[in-house]
Amino acid sequence: MAEGMISGIVRANKIPKQNICVTNRSNTERLTELQRKYGIQSVTLDNMPCEDIDVFILAMKPKDAESALSSLKTRIQPHQLILSVLAGITTSFIEQSLHNQQPVIRAMPNTSSMIGASATAMALGNYVSGDSKKLAALLLKCMGEVYIIKESQMDIFTGIAGSGPAYFYYLMEFIEKAGEEAGLDKKLSRSIGAQTLLGAAKMLMETGEQPNVLRKNITSPNGTTAAGLEALKKCGGGEAISQAIKNATDRSIEISENIEKATATL
Repeated sequence: MAEGMISGIVRANKIPKQNICVTNRSNTERLTELQRKYGIQSVTLDNMPCEDIDVFILAMKPKDAESALSSLKTRIQPHQLILSVLAGITTSFIEQSLHNQQPVIRAMPNTSSMIGASATAMALGNYVSGDSKKLAALLLKCMGEVYIIKESQMDIFTGIAGSGPAYFYYLMEFIEKAGEEAGLDKKLSRSIGAQTLLGAAKMLMETGEQPNVLRKNITSPNGTTAAGLEALKKCGGGEAISQAIKNATDRSIEISENIEKATATL
């Protein structure tokens, strides 16, 4: 996810790439690769120019959060913004681990951030000013659309948007297979399916119409679309999507609870 965010920010070209610096605990080869690929700075923890940084983005593994926050506390100022994409780590945990009234924002982009098409959630901590909110939104909008939600809604957002791209890729696998079995070239079948999904998404976004209305508009009685929809209903297509979102949401809740238990014992 860290690279996806870097790619989206660099692609948007709203922030000079030389103003972006990245570090990790020990993988210098990875840092060199990111610097070469995106033209950003790679730094070590010891030479990171903390006093000049406006936003710190936390993107390490959740299990490493406590040690990372402990190290960061001695290097940052109370006014500097912390933007976290750590799954299951709450803003309150981060606030308690840093300075008093540290501004903290929790964000969740998805993998489409690489091409500037992410659906990204943003939940505000207790001490976020209007300026910090604007700064975080400006940064995250480099990666796509931004939605401000309550932190308690992060799990359902994960089920819909965080995991959502995988549902569409899975659907595309079947569209591609069906086209290929009917004689279409595999790449052509993929292109047709992807354009169809893109067009349908744009119709929803640009017309503002309800999805059931758009569906009914193209469903003639006894027509091809009606036949296709009947197969989806018969095979439980709609229920499968609902259950996928529910399962992903439940797993997100479970992961958060496990992390909370683990950090509480440290």
